[in-house]
Amino acid sequence: MRILSLADLPHRPIDAHGSKFFSVGAFGICADAHLIAVTLAPGGVIGRHPAAGRQLLVVLSGSVEVAGHEGEVRTISPGEAAVWEPGEAHETRSPTGVTAMIVEGDLDIGAPGEQIDRGDT
Repeated sequence: MRILSLADLPHRPIDAHGSKFFSVGAFGICADAHLIAVTLAPGGVIGRHPAAGRQLLVVLSGSVEVAGHEGEVRTISPGEAAVWEPGEAHETRSPTGVTAMIVEGDLDIGAPGEQIDRGDT
C-alpha cells in the first residue's frame, strides 16, 4: 500500500480561460481517464471552458460554486461532487479556497442513489 498526500504533489499554476489562483497536480493517468488534484486559493476561479470528457469534481475540503451550461450556480462542499458531460461549458469558483479531485475521461457515473458497482466478476 502507498499513501499519497495530495498537498505534496508537484502542482503547476493554470491561468487558461481566465482562471486565477488555480493549480493542478496530476497523480494518475490511463488511456481512459486522468486523476488530478486541484487547489483553488480563496477567490480562485477555474474559468468557463468546455469539458474535454465527462468530468467529476469531488470536493475534499472547503467549498466551491459550480455552474454548467445553463449557468445556474450551485455550492458544493466535502462529500459532494459535480458532474459535467463532454463538451459542457462549465466554471468553478471558490470564495474561501478548496482542495478537490477531478477525474476526467471515459467515466461511468451513476445517477444520485444509483449503484454502478458491477461486483466481482
